Amino acid sequence: MIQVIHRALDILEFIGKDADKPKTLSEIANTLNLNAGTCANIIKTMTSRRFVQKIDNKKGYILGSAAFKLTGSDGYNKELVSLTRQELNALTETLNENSEITVLNNDLRIVLLRVFSSHDLQVRAASEKRAYGTASGIIMLACLPDNDLKKFVNTYGLPDDDEWDSPVEEDSFYAEMAQIKKDNYAIRKTKDNIVGIAVPIFKDGMVIAALGVYMPVFRYDTANKKATLNEIIKTGKLINQNLK
Repeated sequence: MIQVIHRALDILEFIGKDADKPKTLSEIANTLNLNAGTCANIIKTMTSRRFVQKIDNKKGYILGSAAFKLTGSDGYNKELVSLTRQELNALTETLNENSEITVLNNDLRIVLLRVFSSHDLQVRAASEKRAYGTASGIIMLACLPDNDLKKFVNTYGLPDDDEWDSPVEEDSFYAEMAQIKKDNYAIRKTKDNIVGIAVPIFKDGMVIAALGVYMPVFRYDTANKKATLNEIIKTGKLINQNLK
């Protein structure tokens, strides 16, 4: 038997008990009678594979998106999914365009909940994608505290050229992110001719997710852009109200 696999599974099982309550590193190590260093190394690997997610610096760890994907469950951030499903359904019915709730995990934007339009022509969007390459990822990054955004850039770098509309330089990047934060929405057109529009979702004054709508460029170009944006903003405000 491979001991480290048993330890990793023990950690997953322990974190999965009372899954809404984050478990600290010391709590996990003490309960499972593991050396703190060994426990930290295992959790670091599991976090990088998104089976475990770190919540702030001191709150601890919860199950990550990959753990829930094994069963096809939407239990990942299930409270957020529950509180946004009705608004997402209503938004998709109004606009007849795909809508989604996403979160930021490391440098990825991850879809928690997606509602599809009734159009025959559907946009295919990955459930996990580099945050820089999506409107949802960009708005979540822009709404981070300045120090957290700089830490993100120090860790993951600036956007690649194919992820940004113009050549990426540090000063212009931060200036554009500041403007997006001020506008409180992001609009991005990809090289695949997909347009994404996203607004931030806040809880206790911190951005925790994004509400996004995406569609083919040709439908966006023929739509009432202002009315579409206003509907998304209105739905975002409703969700933020629900989370208070």
